[in-house]
Amino acid sequence: MALYTADWTPLGKNVYYRKIELYAMQWEDQVNLSDFVIAAAPFGGPIALTQDRKKLQKVQFVNKSNVYIFSASGQAISTIKWNSGPLVHMGWSSSEDLVCVLEDGSVLLYDLFGNLTKTSSMGQDVKDTKVLECRIFNSPKFYTGIAVLTGAFNIFLVNNIKDPRLRKMASVPGLDAPPSSWAVLPEERNTKVLVAKDANLYMLSQNEGKCVQVFPKFNNPINAITEITVSCNSQHIALFSDNGALWMGSASLEKKYCEFETQSKARPQQLVWCGNGAVVGIWQVEVENIMLVIGPEKDFMNDIFYTPVHLVPEIDGVRIISNTSHELLQKVPEAVADVFRIGSLSPSAILLEASNEFRRRSHKADEYIRMIREKNELEEAVQCCLKAAGHEFQPSTQKMLLRAASFGKNFIPDMDPEPFVQMCQTLRVLNAVRVNVIGLPITYTQLEFLTIPVLLDRLVLRRHYAYAICICQYLKIPDTEGASRILDHWACYKVKRTNLDPEQTARDIAEKLGTTPGISYAEISNKAMDYGHPSLAVKLLDYETRASEQVPLLIKLKQETQAMVKAIDSGDTDLIYSVIRYLKTTLSKGDFHMKIRQFPVAHNLYLKLCKEQDLELLRENYFQESDFNSEGHCYVIESYQTQRIEKHTSALQEALNSYKKAKNDFGTQITEEQLKLSKYQNTYEEKFHESFKHLSLHQTMKQLLIHREFKHAEELRKEFKVPDRRFWWLQITVLADGGDWLELEKFSRSKKSPIGYEPFVDACVKHDNVYEAKKYLSKVKEENKVKYYIKAGLLEDAAKIAFERKDIVALNQIQSLCGVMDRTISDKITSWKSQLSSKR
Repeated sequence: MALYTADWTPLGKNVYYRKIELYAMQWEDQVNLSDFVIAAAPFGGPIALTQDRKKLQKVQFVNKSNVYIFSASGQAISTIKWNSGPLVHMGWSSSEDLVCVLEDGSVLLYDLFGNLTKTSSMGQDVKDTKVLECRIFNSPKFYTGIAVLTGAFNIFLVNNIKDPRLRKMASVPGLDAPPSSWAVLPEERNTKVLVAKDANLYMLSQNEGKCVQVFPKFNNPINAITEITVSCNSQHIALFSDNGALWMGSASLEKKYCEFETQSKARPQQLVWCGNGAVVGIWQVEVENIMLVIGPEKDFMNDIFYTPVHLVPEIDGVRIISNTSHELLQKVPEAVADVFRIGSLSPSAILLEASNEFRRRSHKADEYIRMIREKNELEEAVQCCLKAAGHEFQPSTQKMLLRAASFGKNFIPDMDPEPFVQMCQTLRVLNAVRVNVIGLPITYTQLEFLTIPVLLDRLVLRRHYAYAICICQYLKIPDTEGASRILDHWACYKVKRTNLDPEQTARDIAEKLGTTPGISYAEISNKAMDYGHPSLAVKLLDYETRASEQVPLLIKLKQETQAMVKAIDSGDTDLIYSVIRYLKTTLSKGDFHMKIRQFPVAHNLYLKLCKEQDLELLRENYFQESDFNSEGHCYVIESYQTQRIEKHTSALQEALNSYKKAKNDFGTQITEEQLKLSKYQNTYEEKFHESFKHLSLHQTMKQLLIHREFKHAEELRKEFKVPDRRFWWLQITVLADGGDWLELEKFSRSKKSPIGYEPFVDACVKHDNVYEAKKYLSKVKEENKVKYYIKAGLLEDAAKIAFERKDIVALNQIQSLCGVMDRTISDKITSWKSQLSSKR
């Protein structure tokens, strides 16, 4: 096992660190890191370089005003020609946007290819006092934040650059010069800032808005804390003092892990955490760069570099970037240590040995397997070998460990094969993205933290669409979550850069994407429009199958006719109305009406909308079409929507004129009669001081009768030739409802009733007035008398009339209506029935 542990260095009891070479940098002949300011993204992300303006030396091959972006393997990605003002600080967001903070507090976001994607500001106060220093940090929720120190020695904080909300932190007492050091301590709900004013350390809390002094305990007095670094998980802090002491402890500063004497009073060029278990510092001594790795138990290891180096903290280690190489320093994972540690007797180490012996066809393989099985540790050994394979970078070592796991798995029939399959798949993905051309040297631990979807997003950001799709297909990720989404990004990229014929480009995209589930041609079309290719956007929309997506974009592209056709074909009235509203707001009245008439379905819907919301518009439309009959209808509806008499009359007069133009005799006649009725109603309103507005003729007469204005009611009857039968029914009902029985009787004697006297009885019975009903029963037609006597509840009288008529059926009906209290009547009916039966 010595071969696999040659690069291991102990750092405490049973703790080892190893350095893995990731890449030989492709920029080797172009870049000298000592001349640049460097910003490298975590999780194996890209590297940004810009000329260090504090140094006087010039670099011959590079314009010092540019920002250069490289992959982790040193492959050039893009160049940003810098002309945006003094750059104070740059770093990377959690979504791999390059964040550039300017002296005036402006924040510029660039993508990997140097395209400006967003600008924001840290506020007027920052702009007025200028930015002295800046810290870019990632919060536990994977947001990226910015903290700046201004010329007024105030600290301003933004927790999320995607949704910037500026907060001013509490002031540090007596701070009249830049602090000796400061750092951001990201927390989920309460980001804090640690500020060192010489030997005094203060904690500024975002939510509490106050400054609290904290007291980390150093073994010896110090004059200043010159460097502060926070671990990736925000749980640990390291402080470096001017006397060379390195203090390590918890983020609350209440627990001290150790204090290490570095023997160097010089401020380190960089001080970062290696994962969450050790601190790494770089000091320059003449031409050498000394790296010191310090553990929480005061154990240490060192290394010497003869070229400038830059440290990039990771959740499970630290990346070391130099002019020539890119390495990863990390704590040896427990699974790997268990397998490869010299003298290890762990089940996984024995399983690996058994696998190797089996390949040599040695009987020792059986002995080793038996040793593990006797202790029931075989499954544990298999799992450990799988984990160890995940943490290895060399494919040969991965295969050896996977063979060991597969060998052990054969002796456990019931073991779930899924973890083994998943690890094989994961390793193939990791090996694929680690190659130089991709330059994503993420570890297994980092991939678990990021997840596969995020890894795919990062491949898409780098425009490695084919790689991303192959990974989706290999992992059998559903198209809607994988290939479709990636193809969508590819299409958006293609429409951005295209200089080809729009029709040909749209066809190429459609041939590539087809009807893949999850593809939105509308979204691609929208991107084409944003990039200034409207013709291409229109062509792409021909391939969009969802009208709800097509129509709004066609409207946006000012393709009104096509938008209307698509909306009508969809049968969605809401879409049709959306096009109508757009046409109405953008075209003149004449042009709008001409346009809308080209589409009968849309025209009818427009008329319906006007009828519900704007009658005047509807009337104008009918006027333009010379549809005088419909215009008249509009005027009639308008007349009933106003409460003002003059407007009501005016609208009716206009309706009359329209009906005359339309030669609508019926409409003309009833409108004239309505005008005549309106005049009468106006007279009644003035006379009786009561509203007669919008009442029909029947309602008007009823209102007059209720107020006992019989002459006026009679006047209306004659004027409008109301039939006697209708008028008598109305007057009977009104008088009965009003309880005016005397007037009802008087009215019944005025002349012979054209509707008979049954309605008089009905009206009386309705109001339970049998006494009045008796007055009219004698006048009821003979064939109806029995029925109406029964209605009035006069069963005995009804029975007598039925007996006189010898109507046994009627007698039976009356008898069935007799209750307990009507036994006498029932007996009489029985007797009469007997008499009638005997005569037959």
